[in-house]
Amino acid sequence: MSDRAAHILDEVRKYHHDSQEGRGFVPGVTEIWPSGAVLDEDDRAALVEAALEMRIAAGRSSRKFESAFARRLKRRKAHLTNSGSSANLLAVSALTSHVLEDMRLRPGDEVITVAAGFPTTVNPILQNGLTPVFVDVELGTYNATAARVAEAIGPRTRAIIIAHALGNPFQVAEIAQLATDHGLFLIEDNCDAVGSTYDGRLTGTFGDMTTVSFYPAHHLTMGEGGCVLTSNLTFARIVESLRDWGRDCWCEPSENNKCLKRFDYQMGTLPAGYDHKYIFSHVGYNLKSTDIQAALGLTQLAKLDAFCAARRANWRRLRDGLDGIPHLILPEATERSDPSWFGFAITVAPDAPFSRAEFVDFLEGRKIGTRRLFAGNLTRHPAYLDQPHRVVGDLTNSDIITEQTFWIGVYPAITEDMIDYVIASITGFVGSHR
Repeated sequence: MSDRAAHILDEVRKYHHDSQEGRGFVPGVTEIWPSGAVLDEDDRAALVEAALEMRIAAGRSSRKFESAFARRLKRRKAHLTNSGSSANLLAVSALTSHVLEDMRLRPGDEVITVAAGFPTTVNPILQNGLTPVFVDVELGTYNATAARVAEAIGPRTRAIIIAHALGNPFQVAEIAQLATDHGLFLIEDNCDAVGSTYDGRLTGTFGDMTTVSFYPAHHLTMGEGGCVLTSNLTFARIVESLRDWGRDCWCEPSENNKCLKRFDYQMGTLPAGYDHKYIFSHVGYNLKSTDIQAALGLTQLAKLDAFCAARRANWRRLRDGLDGIPHLILPEATERSDPSWFGFAITVAPDAPFSRAEFVDFLEGRKIGTRRLFAGNLTRHPAYLDQPHRVVGDLTNSDIITEQTFWIGVYPAITEDMIDYVIASITGFVGSHR
């Protein structure tokens, strides 16, 4: 690094420090967001350094992050993408690859998922001509159970994709065993649960593939971005091809002839010797991220332990402070799990003397940000009314979530003073309606 670049980065750090002064918490005035990025001077400097070096495409920072993140999540391979939604698209699409031969998923095959979740866990199922099979979740954990998934397995079921709800693991060991017993693929949507464990084992390590998001709301941020991780090298190769335009070549865009036979291939009905950099073996996309994003991801990754600890501590302080309050169904960790919480879900009991809307309006009026539990029951949204799907059992709890559930924040920028203000606000509101 040149002296001039070092001077610029020093000034950037000073600028960051100066910009953070005077940002104390004022109850009822300061917004308490449900989620958000936590960025320090190292993050700001990393972004500027990457910009100074004009690393505008995927490059060395991307490769370094992929290697470090794969080690951290105990997977052999990680592939960065431009979003967590794209990561889900790549993971599901990989299951349809011709490379898998008779094991590949084909149009009309079924994939089990939950009705109460985020749409881009489900959309890739439909986008690949597959059929989602929806099951209900439990109130409190907001996850499906192994029993519900087992009931949904039918003659055309080929895969399972489920998200760990708000960072709370589903019964992933049991569901992974179901997948093994029935010859099904399992994809863990780990976008909200980086750092969570089940039976002492990290979520994202049970399935054939796992997906992560680096949107600002999540545990780590790149601004935008996502990742597909796997320990199966066949899946990793398919995901890489699909992400990189569908090409067959594995060289980086700036590399040539790593296989030492770039002009020796004959594939499809192409002429012998056609340039391998321009042979396409999948119908793919360009879903790569950039080095500027990865540079931010690397500095964020160094803080992951602290971020997860803060999320757990904030959730516990809220849970203890609200324990015993009537008319509210408070969240519970899945048995044998240790969640790295994404949010704190609250369900207003159907017989409460106040509505969810009244409760949310009160909190928002006190600058306490709320969010719905994503889509609630997806089958009730206009986008899915005419889409092929199957429902197993009723979706009673998903409907309750649609009507009665919201969540508030536990992300690391929330302070103890903020949490105590939230507890006092909720306690006061519920107490005034007894």
